[in-house]
Amino acid sequence: MPNLIVPSTAPDGYGCVLSITPERAGWEYIGFEVYRLSEGQTLSRGTGDKEAALVLLSGRADVKTGGERWDNIGQRMSVFEKTPPYTVYVPSQEQYEVTALTELELAVCLAPGQGNHQARLIAPEDVGVENRGSGSMSRLVHNILPEQKPADSLLVVEVFTDGGKWSSYPPHKHDRDELPEESRLEETYYFRVQPEQGFAVQRVYNDDRSLDETMAVKDGQAVMVPEGYHPVSAPPGYDVYYLNVMAGPKRIWKFRNDPDHDWLMK
Repeated sequence: MPNLIVPSTAPDGYGCVLSITPERAGWEYIGFEVYRLSEGQTLSRGTGDKEAALVLLSGRADVKTGGERWDNIGQRMSVFEKTPPYTVYVPSQEQYEVTALTELELAVCLAPGQGNHQARLIAPEDVGVENRGSGSMSRLVHNILPEQKPADSLLVVEVFTDGGKWSSYPPHKHDRDELPEESRLEETYYFRVQPEQGFAVQRVYNDDRSLDETMAVKDGQAVMVPEGYHPVSAPPGYDVYYLNVMAGPKRIWKFRNDPDHDWLMK
């Protein structure tokens, strides 16, 4: 079953407000954390057997890892500025340190790593920007870490859906390891909503409806999608942002549209 994850009302001692582990999710691949650091606060962590993508959702920071250092990175103070983010890729068995230069919202995306790639900065100009869909299905997509870019497991993308529009639509799924038609990928959605008193709607369902859940998702909450179709709606008057993390046995995104709604692609 998908689960709606509600953030803590206050950060813990490390600044963490939301944490999803494979154990908590009941799956194999994805870990996801959100930190809210105050100016001058430092987060130090090791990746262990995971690779990480440190996505600066808002704010500026200095980041050190693997003998590399990137100072004063980050440009947007809100995700709704809609500029691509700064991200630092960190391989497995590395230490990283993030020092907030302003108030900082940091997403830490985790998946199994084999140490095949070096730490690197993914700057805004390295992010693929795409306007996907049309009409009431149009949305802005930032491809932060797509399958064409080096990583062991992680796929990371962020999506902006204006009020009154739909995304992850037509409904699609990627829960079978049956390439080349479909790949099996777990997925997390981390939501921000503007104005923040609003909500998004996400439905998660499978073909036989043994899973069929519809959730009102508030600002700062996350949804775990272990299987099934998973469309998102932004109610009129409320713009919706979400950060997607995907990982599975093969690092490729191949999805299947719900046959009932595939006609929308035509």
